[in-house]
Amino acid sequence: MKIPIGVPDAGGDSILGTRLAQLTLARLVFLTAILVILGRLHLRDIQLRAFSVQIALIALGVAFALAAAYAAILKTGKHLRQLALVQLVFDQLTWTTLVYVSGGATSGATSLYGLTALTGAVLGGMTGAAFASVVGFVCYVGLIALMVSGLLPPPRDQHDVVYAVTVNQVVFPLGINALVLLVVSLLAGFLAERLRLAGGQLAEATSRAEKAERLAQLGQVAAGLAHEIRNPLGSIAASIELLRTAPALTDDDRALCDIIQRESARLNDLVGDMLDLTRPKRPERGPTDIAMIARDVVTLAARLGRGVGDVTVQYEGPTETTIIEADASQVRQVLWNLVRNAVQATAPGTTVTVRVYTDSEGHVCFAVADQGPGIPKDAQDRLFDAFFTTRTHGSGIGLAVVKRIVDEHGWHIAVTSESGHGTVFRVTTTSRV
Repeated sequence: MKIPIGVPDAGGDSILGTRLAQLTLARLVFLTAILVILGRLHLRDIQLRAFSVQIALIALGVAFALAAAYAAILKTGKHLRQLALVQLVFDQLTWTTLVYVSGGATSGATSLYGLTALTGAVLGGMTGAAFASVVGFVCYVGLIALMVSGLLPPPRDQHDVVYAVTVNQVVFPLGINALVLLVVSLLAGFLAERLRLAGGQLAEATSRAEKAERLAQLGQVAAGLAHEIRNPLGSIAASIELLRTAPALTDDDRALCDIIQRESARLNDLVGDMLDLTRPKRPERGPTDIAMIARDVVTLAARLGRGVGDVTVQYEGPTETTIIEADASQVRQVLWNLVRNAVQATAPGTTVTVRVYTDSEGHVCFAVADQGPGIPKDAQDRLFDAFFTTRTHGSGIGLAVVKRIVDEHGWHIAVTSESGHGTVFRVTTTSRV
């Protein structure tokens, strides 16, 4: 059976390794403290030959040796989860030895079982705390069973009257320790889970703050450059339109004009995307015909083409009015960015399909599907990050704008992609038919 010890987040193994190293150091300090206490109580009276003291010293010596072994394994960085389990088990066995030589069922050393439950919570949350508590309780019950059955007599250098060796004598301490272990494991596990969630929220908030800072810096640059870039682009586009009408141009000349016109439009779109990303505008919601917008976008995309080869852009959905509550201009931008992204990703001679439909729960949805090469799974989680792109000539801005608009509307966007079978972007709105 696999026990999910460790933090299940990105970088979980490195975090687990750090925690194991810290706990190994804490274990050494704690064992040293126990050794010092044992020395002050017994060594000054020269009781090294006492049976209980010898057993305790052997247990501590084994614990020190295990701590050294843990440190050596930690240096390799391998088998960390298995190491965490082994530590929890051997810690409980060490405490069981100390319980045996310090009073058995009624020993105050039983509180050390709870300490290992806390360690388990640090390493694996609620699951780690429960695992450590179960191991400790099994060790404790096993010790009591051996002593009650007579298979394990009390230490010969101690008074038998100190030890509970009958069923009636062990029922109460057994119940109390079981209850304490249960409470400790639940509290420790609960606190560990809350800390883990708080840590995740803090990391998310930090990531959002860093993104906001980057966007703010980009906004300052974009605002300054947008005017300077768009003015010459407008002049280039107008000049090319005039130049195309010249009768002396050859077919090759007109092809070059097409390339210049297409690249100018691409640069203009890039500037627009940068401004949209860095200067977000809250949506102004109102009744919006999503079917009409989808048809308009398809018509526009079909007219513009892609300049490298024919890509068919088609519409599938209702021809009648389909009303949703949204910002019409922003919805148009979402669809246009998705269609433009799909056309750029797919090969000439294939089809990009824009669909408007209603899902099984009655929500209005729209989707854009292409027949491109697909998106690798390791890249799908980062598709909507600003400046992340899987294309050589992509800017990584268009999809970030899409995600921002979708989020501000309170909608949900999902990506389905399979290598060699294209990609589908689906947006589920909050409107119902």
